[in-house]
Amino acid sequence: MKRAVAPFAAGLLVAISMPPWGWWPLALVGIAWYGRIAEERRDEQAFITAFIFALGWFLPPLAWMWFLTIPGYFLAVALFASLHGIAAVIAHKLGNTQRSHISALIICHALVETLRLSWPFGGVPLATLSISQASSPIAALSPYVGAIGISVVVLWISLTPRKIRVIAIVLVFIGLANGWDGTSDTTQKVQLAFVQGGGQQGTHAINTDPKIVFNRHLAATRLLHPSTKRTAVIWPEDVIDINDNKKFIHSPEFDSVLAESQRLNVPIVVGITEDVVPNTFTNAVVVVNPDGRVSSRYDKVRRVPFGEYMPGRDLFAALGITTRLLPRDAVAGDTRASIEIAGTIVAVPISWEVFFGGRTNEGVADGAGYIINPTNGASYTGTLLQTEQIAASRLRAREQGRWVVQVSPTGFSAFIGPDGHVYDRTAVSERSVVERTFAVRTGRTPYSRLGNGVYIALLIAGFFLLARRRARAIRRGAS
Repeated sequence: MKRAVAPFAAGLLVAISMPPWGWWPLALVGIAWYGRIAEERRDEQAFITAFIFALGWFLPPLAWMWFLTIPGYFLAVALFASLHGIAAVIAHKLGNTQRSHISALIICHALVETLRLSWPFGGVPLATLSISQASSPIAALSPYVGAIGISVVVLWISLTPRKIRVIAIVLVFIGLANGWDGTSDTTQKVQLAFVQGGGQQGTHAINTDPKIVFNRHLAATRLLHPSTKRTAVIWPEDVIDINDNKKFIHSPEFDSVLAESQRLNVPIVVGITEDVVPNTFTNAVVVVNPDGRVSSRYDKVRRVPFGEYMPGRDLFAALGITTRLLPRDAVAGDTRASIEIAGTIVAVPISWEVFFGGRTNEGVADGAGYIINPTNGASYTGTLLQTEQIAASRLRAREQGRWVVQVSPTGFSAFIGPDGHVYDRTAVSERSVVERTFAVRTGRTPYSRLGNGVYIALLIAGFFLLARRRARAIRRGAS
């Protein structure tokens, strides 16, 4: 029991570095502490040491999952902790010296962070080391290395015994990244208003009248006065729920949104859900124009596991575990994450998708001058997930050198600058209509051009290089 206290405490330090606590230096301290413990216990205890460390890391920041699915929460924590345990075992096998063991720990744990971008359930990149650094100077490296590179840098600084040298190298690159990222302002400016209707958190769709949510946002929008300077009005994700196999364009809600679009004489960007076939639905963002056209649409591709679809639904039913909070599944879209608003291409990762750098990068590759992130955190009690999402939006802003507009029905909503600075963040549950003018951006960062593939390939190459060296050392010892 005593041997479990230290790694668990080290993991808790990493947890406290995450939003909403945000004490980012503690991630470095916690990982460094874990590294010393791992070096001392380079034997059969490698798995259990890393497993306990990861339990301390993941239990607090993933607690928001409790409100979606209690079994899913414990399954996710145990799975992620096990992956880091396996990483520690492999690192122990690869590292026959202190130097090679440290290199193996960095690479293997970074590969686990990378794996979580796509597996399980299509990826669950929450409570990652990159998110813990959204407020730190290390985040300035985002336009060069993305989230994967940030995780590697955190592990490298924390685990290396040559900290002064490594920190000096990192500071040089931070200076370079702050000086140039390949993007710049254009002469075009947009004036956007986001609408947060307000209301209680901790609610679920099956227990909520969708008309109440819609009417709140309609009433808040009516606070706006027409302005020739305004470009568009942005509403959150799925604030309009169309049932009975109807289409949004044939609904009373469409007529009301169109009336406001005509009154303000600007497009209104709206999050909707529509029935697709019995027991399934699609989650989309559409652009309603004053002339009555729905000129652009994007259907969400990456769905929230246990939030928008239920993995293993039949298994849970067989075990007698209720799935009543999610009686039907969302259908994934199949298009790139971009839309056109008033003649400008805009990246539009919907809610959960902002945690995946590749989804946002699709829109920027299509020519997006800024990013919007319509989201809905009303199902979650507290602010664990909401603050992580703000952190993820800050990383996407820096990765792409673009403004991000995040808008939620109950919070948090905010404007985020290309440097990751947060403006006008709303309070939870308040009704708020906020307007800001900013420049459309152009150019692409090194990360945007390279994507995640290069960094994944480098990690895999490093892994096989260590494996090759270890194999040679074993052969030499046998001869």
